[in-house]
Amino acid sequence: MPAKRIESWAKDATLEVQEYVRLLARVARGTFSRPIYYRDIIEQFDAIGIGSLTVVLLAGLFTGMVLALNSGMTLDQFGARSMIGRLISASMVKELGPVLSGLMVSGRVGSGIAAELGSMQVTDQIAALRALGTDPVRKLVVPRVLAGVLMMPLLSILATGIGMVGGWVVTVLQFHVASSVYWSSVVQGLYIQDVWMGIIKPIFLGFTIVTIGCHVGMRTTGGTQGVGSSTKLAVVASSVAVIAVDFMVTKVLIVLIY
Repeated sequence: MPAKRIESWAKDATLEVQEYVRLLARVARGTFSRPIYYRDIIEQFDAIGIGSLTVVLLAGLFTGMVLALNSGMTLDQFGARSMIGRLISASMVKELGPVLSGLMVSGRVGSGIAAELGSMQVTDQIAALRALGTDPVRKLVVPRVLAGVLMMPLLSILATGIGMVGGWVVTVLQFHVASSVYWSSVVQGLYIQDVWMGIIKPIFLGFTIVTIGCHVGMRTTGGTQGVGSSTKLAVVASSVAVIAVDFMVTKVLIVLIY
């Protein structure tokens, strides 16, 4: 019995990967050929980018504050308070800014996309689009993917910036380090390779989050219960994928640009 279950799970997993790859191929074809639904793209820019701004900024702010608090207590033991800014800038730019933004967006946007497309799938709205001659991938998926790929770097940069501001507040008020010393340390801790990593990594994270949400949503079955299951699956899968993609992209970028 366990062997049959493993075999069944392996077949289902292989089918999901196959369908996901097929979706990616259709997205690539729809991105570089007409028709392009510009109005839908702008709407998704607003939904994914502007809609996620508050939660991303709050996550970045408090992460920077906590990072300053913990690192400051450790560095203070060695008389190195002036190094807090360097540690915060390196951590936020290379890792925490992109990953935290990715996790926040996966929770908000990934689940929202899966629920929205899942509802359209179970109520036959996607089938109606096909009947009217509209490609659902071009109409529904491509605008979301473009918005995710282009808005994630901006969200990550903003989260990183506000995280540094949060670290500055804690460093000045808690550890009584001068503002000029903190910001000078921030600049000294940054290298151009770090900046490139902080910009390139969110592009892959945004693509992963949105495509997983679309894939799960468009394969929803089972009515409203199925929509709920798809929503949970999209959040779990995209969150794990964010961590995995972060590792792989970091590994590649270290080889290529450092």
